[in-house]
Amino acid sequence: MTEVPAKTPERGSHNLIAFGATSFLNDTASEMAYWVLPAFLASIGAGPAQLGIIEGIAESVASFAKLFSGYLADRVKRRKPVVVSGYFVANVVKPLLALASWWGQVLGIRFADRFAKGIRGTTRDVMLADSVPASRLGSAYGLLQSMDSAGAIAGPLLALSLLPYYGLRGVFWFAGIPGALCVAVALFGIREVRREPAAAPNRPTAKAPAHFPGKFYFVLLAVTLFSLGNSSDMFLVLRAQNLGIPATHAPLLGLVFNITYTLFSWPAGGLSDRFSRRVLAAAGYLVFAAVYLIFAVAPSVAAIWFAMAFYGLFYALTNPVLKALVVEVVAPDSRGRALGIYSFVSSAAILLASLITGELWKHYGPRVPFYLSAGIALVSAALLLISRATQPPKTQAV
Repeated sequence: MTEVPAKTPERGSHNLIAFGATSFLNDTASEMAYWVLPAFLASIGAGPAQLGIIEGIAESVASFAKLFSGYLADRVKRRKPVVVSGYFVANVVKPLLALASWWGQVLGIRFADRFAKGIRGTTRDVMLADSVPASRLGSAYGLLQSMDSAGAIAGPLLALSLLPYYGLRGVFWFAGIPGALCVAVALFGIREVRREPAAAPNRPTAKAPAHFPGKFYFVLLAVTLFSLGNSSDMFLVLRAQNLGIPATHAPLLGLVFNITYTLFSWPAGGLSDRFSRRVLAAAGYLVFAAVYLIFAVAPSVAAIWFAMAFYGLFYALTNPVLKALVVEVVAPDSRGRALGIYSFVSSAAILLASLITGELWKHYGPRVPFYLSAGIALVSAALLLISRATQPPKTQAV
């Protein structure tokens, strides 16, 4: 297995391209299958209740797996086998959906898929951080996110084109093609990263892994608070339908969102390498607040379509930027655990937010939960801006 030294331009560009390609191919396969899953469950006698159980369990196990993956990434000597095995398991089980005849089998497949995603995800993010100079960290995460969301566009489009000719089960089989290509790129394209022996200056060392700097906990506080108002995006779709947008147009809502997400993730990540990551993430929270206020007030159907496209900018300004921020404020040998904790806490808070939103919607109607989410986003943005003065200066490339 090829192993390359830390912080070399060749290693950085090579791994960045490999990770981007695997992300695009894997998400294409995933979205091909996920897109038709509700209809497939209905065809085998399962309904929304079973879908809720499947997705709830699948996403929960992914969150716990990310937490474990973070610990693993900081401990194992070779990280590439963890990443490759994660892609392998996920893409081997997806085509097996074509053989399912009972929703419990679908649950098992989704469980394996999401567990594999959680195990590889944090380890991959740490490898990428070790592959590029600190001055390109945001740009690297932004490119990775752009490729991921591009796959979220390609996957549904491929599924829609194949569905009339091959049916639901045929789409699952075809999802194995980009899945197999993903595994091949991961196996032959990703290069092992030699671990840096020394901790960064003025940062905690790996000898005290449980002690992260105060900046990390402050960021975690703001992210957790925000996530308590960031319920499932399915509530946006439900609200759109409530306002008169047909259910058959729901995929188009997702398409306009993902187009914006894809176009702006890389530029936003690159911008965070030159300006304050906290300010950019706070701007993303402000975009979120604006979108949720529009969905609450619902001035027109056209406004809902505009808000959904604008919503992709929120993700672009937060997902890659916050990852880079977390990596930036902790020691190199603690990056895995920091990213794992960040992913786990935010995912758990989002799950709680979805439960809260559902109850508020049930008892007070749709406006109240959207107003509440917008308000929480504004407070979270203020927290990130308060901490701006403590942000360390950007490290120059070496």
